[in-house]
Amino acid sequence: MNIFEYFKKKGIDTVDASFYRRIAEWDSWYRGNVRKFHFYRVYGGQGTWTRCRRLSLGMAKKVCEDMADLLLNERVKITISDQATADYVKEVLKQNNFLTKGNEYQERMAAKGTVAYVPYLSDMEVDGQGNVRSGQVKINYLEAPNIFPITWENGRVLECAFLFPKTCKRKKYAQIQFHRREAGQYVIENTVVECTTGAGRELTPDEWNLLPVFAGLAGRIETGSDRPQFVIDRLNIVNNADDDDSNPMGVSIFANAIDTLRKIDLTYDSYANEFDLGRKRIFVAPEMMEDKAGNPTFDTTDTVFYRLPDDYLKDANGNGPIKEVNMELRVDQHSKAIDDDLNYLSFKCGFGPRRYRFDGENIQTATQVISENSDMYRTVQKHELILDDVIKELIRIIIHLGITASVPGLKEDTEITIDFDDSIIEDKQTERNEDRKDVSMGAMGLPEYRAKWYGETEEVAAGKLPEQTGVMP
Repeated sequence: MNIFEYFKKKGIDTVDASFYRRIAEWDSWYRGNVRKFHFYRVYGGQGTWTRCRRLSLGMAKKVCEDMADLLLNERVKITISDQATADYVKEVLKQNNFLTKGNEYQERMAAKGTVAYVPYLSDMEVDGQGNVRSGQVKINYLEAPNIFPITWENGRVLECAFLFPKTCKRKKYAQIQFHRREAGQYVIENTVVECTTGAGRELTPDEWNLLPVFAGLAGRIETGSDRPQFVIDRLNIVNNADDDDSNPMGVSIFANAIDTLRKIDLTYDSYANEFDLGRKRIFVAPEMMEDKAGNPTFDTTDTVFYRLPDDYLKDANGNGPIKEVNMELRVDQHSKAIDDDLNYLSFKCGFGPRRYRFDGENIQTATQVISENSDMYRTVQKHELILDDVIKELIRIIIHLGITASVPGLKEDTEITIDFDDSIIEDKQTERNEDRKDVSMGAMGLPEYRAKWYGETEEVAAGKLPEQTGVMP
């Protein structure tokens, strides 16, 4: 099935197909499996070709892992002012394994530029009037190849189509879910297409309900909300991979470092070949291979010995039945080249010039580490601007779905704060000491201080402060 032919048949406009080919290229580097680069052929003369596989250092995946660990990790604190709502959201995120899946999809976002979170209600119970009595909030996680914006404004996706590939009874199907606005409210429409040639064959609701993977799938859902019931997450990097400047999709963290990745793998493969081709060999004349009784004089399984005809080894004086060959290894040159390339990669991906280095000799103080990571700190904070909105919007949708499922005591307008805790790359202790000085001199209030350092809202923080004469009113 060609999804773009399906969209064309339906009269649906989305991001051009050429951009999704760029996503496929980024994915191949992320997997260390780039066509015509990691797998190639070498001409050996006289019409012979040898198939080769180039070794990869896997740095594309490494930079994605590191960015994911810096953005969404176990130190991130989500604070919701209303306690009942906070307990409900915490349980939903736990049931959906959000801490683990969230970090995983931050890595996939860094690799392919864009991910999406689509919460929905499952196992719903509906009364005779069509009101939802109960249900479980689930979250679908999607990667860039399955996200197709339909309308967007100022980089914000307003309407979108999501692709969910499924296999049933050895046949491939695609569930296409459209999120559209109608009369100011969002409507979700589902379509199931059998993956045949071209645009595929669209199934009717009666047909797809006979398939176990689509049983109970509603064709249309009225969300009752004027806000999108999906969240698009991307890195805070300008998309220069598409000629269309308005493209709302994100780009890979290494989108502008492909040449550097190519150079790193070329050098690394050459480094590995240096040891393979430069290993020690001893060429031995035939008469030296056996003693007078015909017994082997050398270990026949030892690959360092290589038997050659007698005339190949003796010099003009007839000497030299055994000849040792040691190839000089260019270790320092390769090591320096790889080190330089890693610095270039680190710089291009926003980590600063010396993120990746292998120096176990020098022990640095925390202040030195933070100073050297200043570029990385600014980069991470820039990406957190988007991630902060993404997590808050996801929580708002979860609360809305909980209210739809008749969960009591939920407040949709409750205050939400996200503390990313950048203490690894920021001197938090120094900052905290400075804030304490501000509190002592009256430049910062105690509720503000507690809210900042304990991950609370100012309202909650004020309620937890002990009453002190002359300090608290």
